[in-house]
Formats: sequence, C-alpha cells, structure tokens
Amino acid sequence: MTPDERQATLTRARDLFNAGDYWAAHEALETVWRSIIKAGDEDAAGVWQGLIQAAAALLHRRRGNRHGVAVVGRAALEKLAGPQRADVEFETVAFRERLARALVSTADPPSLEFRSRDGERTTDD
Repeated sequence: MTPDERQATLTRARDLFNAGDYWAAHEALETVWRSIIKAGDEDAAGVWQGLIQAAAALLHRRRGNRHGVAVVGRAALEKLAGPQRADVEFETVAFRERLARALVSTADPPSLEFRSRDGERTTDD
C-alpha cells in the first residue's frame, strides 16, 4: 500500500466511522490492518485490530446485541490500551475512553479523528 493509498483509505475509514457506517469502516480499517500484518509489525497490528473491533462493537450496540458489545468491545478496549503510538494516524487514547463509556451506556459513540504530530486530535477540514 502506497502512502497515498493508505491516506485515502484512512480518510474513507474515518468518514464512514463518523457517519455511523461501522461495517464499511470496519472493512476499510481492515485493509490497513492487513498491510501492517504483511509488514510484520504485530504491535501496531494489534492497535489497528482494536479499531476494527471498536467498529464491530458499535455495530453490535446499534443492533442491540449486548453479548457482541461485551465480547468484542472488551477485546477492542484491551487492544487500544496504552499510550498513543506514533505509527498510528488516528488518536487512540481519548478515543478509547469515549468508546468505553459508549459501550456501557447510551453515551454518543466516539469519533475517529486523525492525530496531529504532537498526538492531539485533528481534522482535515
């Protein structure tokens, strides 16, 4: 995956996720995840898998599948734990906190946002 292809896929994943199209976002995120696995970076792949699972957990939430929310949501939160990784373009620390709240309440789901170079969330608007 070229850097331009990766950026386009990430932008598409973000837009789909934030529009609530969690299945399509899951698929776009999986494209990036597969490229990371192919490169052999297991630690980064785990974080990307957590983002994929976050989309799946939120889809389960929308469908009223409490068991799916609990199981997949717990896996997502585990994989997203820890400090922000420099090699993950999305902000994951605050995202994880908002995801945790959304999975156990009626709180709004988190937005998926690009991070700035210093780790803060940013948008490209």
